[in-house]
This record gives sequence, C-alpha cells and structure tokens, in this order.
Amino acid sequence: MSFDLVVSGRAFVKGEIKYSEIGITDGKIASVKSSVKGGEKRIDVPGGVILPGFIDPHVHFRDPGMTEKEDFSSGTLSAVHGGVTCVLDMPNTLPPVTDVSMLLDKKDHVKGKAYADYGLFAAVTPGCSAGMLAPLVPGFKLFMGSTTGKILLNDDAEIISTFRDIALTGKRISVHAEDDRMISKEKENNCRDHLRNRPVEAEINALRRLSRFKGMKINICHNTNAESVALAGELGFTTEVTMHHLFFEADKFSSSEYKVNPPIRNSAVRDKLYRSFINGKISMFGSDHAPHTLSDKSKDFDEAPSGIPGVETTIPMVMNMVRNNTITLKQAVSMGSETPAAAFGMRKGRIEEGCDADLSVFDTRNFAKINVRKLHSKAGHSPYEGWEAVFPDIVMVRGEVQIEGGEFCGEKVGKDAYGKH
Repeated sequence: MSFDLVVSGRAFVKGEIKYSEIGITDGKIASVKSSVKGGEKRIDVPGGVILPGFIDPHVHFRDPGMTEKEDFSSGTLSAVHGGVTCVLDMPNTLPPVTDVSMLLDKKDHVKGKAYADYGLFAAVTPGCSAGMLAPLVPGFKLFMGSTTGKILLNDDAEIISTFRDIALTGKRISVHAEDDRMISKEKENNCRDHLRNRPVEAEINALRRLSRFKGMKINICHNTNAESVALAGELGFTTEVTMHHLFFEADKFSSSEYKVNPPIRNSAVRDKLYRSFINGKISMFGSDHAPHTLSDKSKDFDEAPSGIPGVETTIPMVMNMVRNNTITLKQAVSMGSETPAAAFGMRKGRIEEGCDADLSVFDTRNFAKINVRKLHSKAGHSPYEGWEAVFPDIVMVRGEVQIEGGEFCGEKVGKDAYGKH
C-alpha cells in the first residue's frame, strides 16, 4: 500500500507509548504499525512523543463582528502554535448564530481563513430549528448566565422545550451554567467584587436546575468548583475546566486582566477544584479563549470586559504538568484529545486507522517561559506571562505540516469539521 506520508517515532497509541510508523493517505490515518513500507514522504521524529492533535472545545474567536479582538486566522494560528488542531467556536459573535441562515453566513465568512480545523456552535434560543442546525454544528450552546453577547436563556419552560428538540438530534449541549437570577449588578472594583456578584451558588443552582435532564448529552463549561463537577458527574454530563480556574484566585489575582465569567474563586474553592482535576474527575480541557484588546482590559474594572485568552497556552501548560509529573500523559491526551473528539462526534483525537491525521509532537525536555510577544492572538496580553510551558515541535492538520521545529511553516488548510468538504 502506498501512502502520501509516513510519520515514525515514539507515539501514543491506544494508551501506550511505543515506536510506531503512521501511514497517512488523503489526510487520514491509513495504517499504524511497527513498520510501514512505502510513503512518498517520510518524517522521522527523533525526540519527543507523537500525540493526537489536541482539540479545544471552547473558543471565542470574535469573528464576525469583533475582529479587532480576534479573527479566525489569528485565532487558529494561535491554536496550532499551542498544539491544537481543531477548535469549536462559540455562537456569541455579532450577529450571534441563532438560526440556519446566520450559521451559513458565518460558515461562508470564515471559510478559507483557518490554519486548524473547526466547528461552529449554534445558540440555544426559544424555538431554534434544532433539526436543521444539528447536521451543521458540533453542538448547541446555552447561556444560563449573562456574558459577552445577548443570547441569554434562563427560563426553565423554554429550556425544557428547546432541550426536548435538541435531544432528538443526538447533539450535545454545552452550557454556561450560572443562574442569572442569582447574579448581582453591584459596582465592582476588583475580582473579589466580581466573585461577590457571581457567587458559586449561582453555578451550583444552575446545575440543580439541569438535573431534570439526567443522562442527556450535556457538557458543563468552565467548571469553577468541585461541587459542580461532582453533581455533573452524577448526572452523566461531561465537564470542562480552564487553566484560569485551576490556577488563579480572586484575592491574589485581582485586576481586570483576571476578570472572567464565571469568575475565578477564592483559594479554598480553587484548591478543591484542582484536586478534582488531579483525581481525574473532569472530562476535558477548554480554554474558553475569550480575547479582548489590551485597551479594553485596561479600563476601570467595572467597565472592563470579561474574558481571558488561552487557546495557545492551555495545552503547553498541560504538557508542562506532564513534565512535572503532576498529571500523566494519558490523562492529558484523554482530556485534551480523546474525550472532546468523542463528545462532539469527530473522527479525531486518536492515532488510529480512519481518524484524521491530526498529530502533535511534544518533547517535555524542551520547556520555556511564556512570552506574550511570541504569542499570536490579537489580544496582545496574557495572564500567563512568565509561566513555564512546553510548546509543540511539530503540528499536523490532516497530514499537512503547520509547525515544524517549533516554527510556523503552514498554510490556511483548516476545514469545517461539520461541513461538506
């Protein structure tokens, strides 16, 4: 059998690291064996480990409508530099994706702009055409708490009706789980005030209200506390966690740089969340990449928008945790590749025959400090400046090399994972 490309080296295959030769044809993995003959081109990986490309199930690329903050080109360029080969973009753009017409317009708008593969979420709104939208999206996004954009839906009767329609499609619903009725609008001067206005009880109560949907395909975004994680697990929901909720606390990190919805919590809540993560209780990582310009984030706290950029730094920080033996490589791949691919119905996330040839090579001996000047988001700032991270040496999207030797060498090959190619 002839292959377009053969990639060989130590690879993470079926839960183990072993020498493998990966034959790729037409952007798909066609063979994974200890020895593969042929190949028009071969790439031998002398160091590091070949991993499945990582998937970020939660980004806000601000395209269309707010492209001064980010667009699909800058966002996906950031993604591949962080080892992310597929991103799932949220619908709270301008205009928001609330129907088939708006979705198709957004698909046309971003087509040809991406360096990584992608999917576009649709918003959960009253009477949304779930059956028509479902084949075109990775899933649906419900905002129970107010945040960037105006697609809030926090009425139980409307949620029940809409969820019933979505359940018939088999698609997953990602939920921003904060009960908006418990969110205060009092003036804020720092992250402690923001935490007071958006208490952890709002998050937990939103989960309680979702308990009627036990067993349904629901994903709880950006969990901030162990109680929510445990309740979501009991209900059979998948869960996401961000780096900012794992590592920041409101008392120590108080400026608008750390303002985000839901908010960073106090140290006691953060520590319990971290233990849940270490103990494998959380399904997947999600950066909740939410870029704003430096001038926006430099406003007085009360006026500054909520959101933290992270698509380029999340997986490098995860791989640094692997380097430090904080988590295992198996957990990193499960949370970063395998679970999001399975949750959102993609033939990605594994080095197996039939999967897209999305690969990333990380060598944990090569760590560096995050330097904002070397990041690629339009945001131009990061709360992780100076933190240690392991960036990828090689990144491939469907067999197309985007990063080699840690440097960008690719093209806009990204495709809609839920569109007709």
